Amino acid sequence: MADPRSYIIESLDTGLRLMRLFLTHDTLSVTDAARELDVARSTAHRVLSTLESRGFATRDASGRGYSAGPELVTLGRPAGYGPEIRARLHVVLDAALAATGETISTASLIGDQVVITDGRESPHPVRAVLEAGRAHPAHATSAGKVLLAQLTTEQVCALYPEERLTGVTSRTLTSRAALLSELAGIRTLGRADSAGESVPGMNAVAVPLAGNSWRDRLALMASMPADRGGEPELTLHAAALRKAAGLLPPPF
Repeated sequence: MADPRSYIIESLDTGLRLMRLFLTHDTLSVTDAARELDVARSTAHRVLSTLESRGFATRDASGRGYSAGPELVTLGRPAGYGPEIRARLHVVLDAALAATGETISTASLIGDQVVITDGRESPHPVRAVLEAGRAHPAHATSAGKVLLAQLTTEQVCALYPEERLTGVTSRTLTSRAALLSELAGIRTLGRADSAGESVPGMNAVAVPLAGNSWRDRLALMASMPADRGGEPELTLHAAALRKAAGLLPPPF
């Protein structure tokens, strides 16, 4: 049998090896990439430029650093689906449900979609339904906005290249400028709200839960009917979610 290495296309191999670097590096400069791959800076620059043109890398505002682009992020498995993290989340979900009495979800970001990964359903007769495994437009949900707020402006713009955003309900943000403005406020507050933006009559609040990079970030969200989810309730629930998030055990 022929050695597969004899059929390697060197330029493709370099590109694939560079993409793998984004698994361990949040940002890469041309110099970083050249050193890690042991190639010339000119080669590293051409490869990064190619990845950028295809959406697999995004350049930051300085023009000197690159981070994972939306196409590369979309290829990854959502955070929160491994057995180890799911086991660690049990105590967080149980505590959040006990403290709020509302439907609790964990969510991860895949491209411009937020995916519900796990949760607990409220015992109230009228409640938000737990939708584990379902994806929603990130800009229309509190969990999605919390996760988008942890990206750079350049990364958000790469995910939303057009100014016009899809309206899910009459209350959904429909412009990128409005989204960027709200994300700036979320970064300051450390929480995101959604008032009928994803489902009419349903409100939600979310806080960051885990993860330091796009590979492992999760949000913790409480969802409820609007008549139980006014501003005072959302503020109280946000505090309860932060307290529950603090119970997350360290990795095994």
